[in-house]
Amino acid sequence: MPNPTTFTNRKPVVLMTMGAQPRNGHAYQVMTHKYIAPLVEISGCVPLLVPTCCGTADLEQYLDLADGVYLSGAGSNIDPALYGQENLTPEKQQDRERDLFDLPLIKAALRRGLPILGICRGMQEINVALGGNIHQKVYCEPGYDDHREDADDPVDEQYGESHPINLVPGSWFAQLMGEESIPVNSLHGQGIDRLGEGLEPLAHAEDGLIEAIHAPTISPFLLAVQWHPEWKASENPHSIKIFQAFGDACRQRSARLAA
Repeated sequence: MPNPTTFTNRKPVVLMTMGAQPRNGHAYQVMTHKYIAPLVEISGCVPLLVPTCCGTADLEQYLDLADGVYLSGAGSNIDPALYGQENLTPEKQQDRERDLFDLPLIKAALRRGLPILGICRGMQEINVALGGNIHQKVYCEPGYDDHREDADDPVDEQYGESHPINLVPGSWFAQLMGEESIPVNSLHGQGIDRLGEGLEPLAHAEDGLIEAIHAPTISPFLLAVQWHPEWKASENPHSIKIFQAFGDACRQRSARLAA
């Protein structure tokens, strides 16, 4: 495993919000191991799993404990009513309790200047929180490819490299990756349409779909990506750079507060 860069002996605490998943008649709050592992092993941070089923009454208290926020992917879609649209995918699972927790969380984390990392659904949450909207069916939009995985394929194939993305030339993200184009996996039926306020693209798929964003005028560190860098992250040099950069941003935030 890569050795995370360290600035202090205290590891940063990073909030990870969980999602709803019904099992055998019971309501569960869950977080997949694949998202937690790179935060611990590469970012060098301590995850604090936050339930989203109890509302936002304790949101600020959670944030008092945090040096960063990490918004994972999930099998559920964001409720389109939250970005002013009717639901075009009623067959897909939704998680409105997560929606109603994560959107205020994003705004509150931005006010505090906390580093934020978003993956897949997490990227879409950031966009919606800042007033953007979503293509509910990218695969039905003229000019766009089908970015969904084949559910019948083995998991390793579903999460294997699917297509290249082009990084915005001269951006900090292109400098971090050290390349103009990188290969990514692709497991999403939805994607960003109109960008939210303060957000800017960092990468595009070959069909023009936005694949990575940041918020240079409103956040010291916000990175969100549409693909899944958490999948076997320690074996992927691009994923390692992403999680190291997030961990370093959280350590810098922690060190500033301790100074």
